[in-house]
Amino acid sequence: MDCIFCKISKNEIPSQTIYEDEHFKAIMDIAPASKGHVILIPKEHCTNLYDLDDEIASQSLVVSKKIAIALRDELACDGLNVIQNNNEIAGQTVFHFHIHLIPRYKDDKVRIGWNTVKYLDGENVKIAERLSGKLM
Repeated sequence: MDCIFCKISKNEIPSQTIYEDEHFKAIMDIAPASKGHVILIPKEHCTNLYDLDDEIASQSLVVSKKIAIALRDELACDGLNVIQNNNEIAGQTVFHFHIHLIPRYKDDKVRIGWNTVKYLDGENVKIAERLSGKLM
């Protein structure tokens, strides 16, 4: 497998590691959106959220919180974006599940957003019913 994040997690490619445990490695992004931009990578390869092990999924948020607190305390950032993209259409460029933690600062130039859409009359209710039927 020629996955850059697998190679980083196995120390085959050097990285600026800020956190590591049995299941995760957190590194400084080499092309940061802002100062302090961190990427959290599970050590076991998984392409995206759809295929992620439930235990790793839940642990990833716990580790993300630890990193977020460290970023806030050490960098005095004014906020934080936690971003996770799935598939190319959603902006995923490395096909190994990962989470971006992007510190935000007043007057920074980072732009994350989207244009809103409108539902047709009752469309949101129908979608919610179909989704809840799959989840309940």
